[in-house]
Amino acid sequence: MSLKADVQLDAKGLACPMPIVKTKKAMNNLVDGQILEVAATDKGSKADIAAWSESVGHQYIGTTEEGDLLKHYIRKCLNDTVVEKQHKQILPIEDLIEKVAEGGVLIDVREEAEYAFGHIEGAISIPMGDLEARINELGKDQAIYVICRTGKRSDFAAQKLANNGFINVWNVIPGMTEWTGNINKTI
Repeated sequence: MSLKADVQLDAKGLACPMPIVKTKKAMNNLVDGQILEVAATDKGSKADIAAWSESVGHQYIGTTEEGDLLKHYIRKCLNDTVVEKQHKQILPIEDLIEKVAEGGVLIDVREEAEYAFGHIEGAISIPMGDLEARINELGKDQAIYVICRTGKRSDFAAQKLANNGFINVWNVIPGMTEWTGNINKTI
């Protein structure tokens, strides 16, 4: 089903963070009130685009699914370029093991398949799209380190946790793409 949109963006076949990068660029060319339709095949884009829209002040309208094709609809809500918020507390990936050993919990917000094919031992899988529903599984007083593939989804997740009263939340950058330690597979 195709809904009326002012501009269509083809992000099919692209993986995180590229659907967000292309969406951000397309939104910069829209005027206030216009609607962008983003066609994507990356399942993670469903949570990513909604979180990005919320973090920058655009209206995330929703997503339709047609088999493997996702169509995201976003309404531009500002006339000038939006300044993207970033979570202030970041942790370089090389410091991760030491911090987790001190008692922190590592949350991997990548999709289930990404996690299954390789994750850091002890990481808890909570895909970005499931975070809101599973937020009560986490203690607000514990140190939480959030990781994804590149640092983008984990940034959104860290912001969401902070907005829900979690104080000791860290975005691990740059993410699994730069992880050089051992990985576990569950496939």
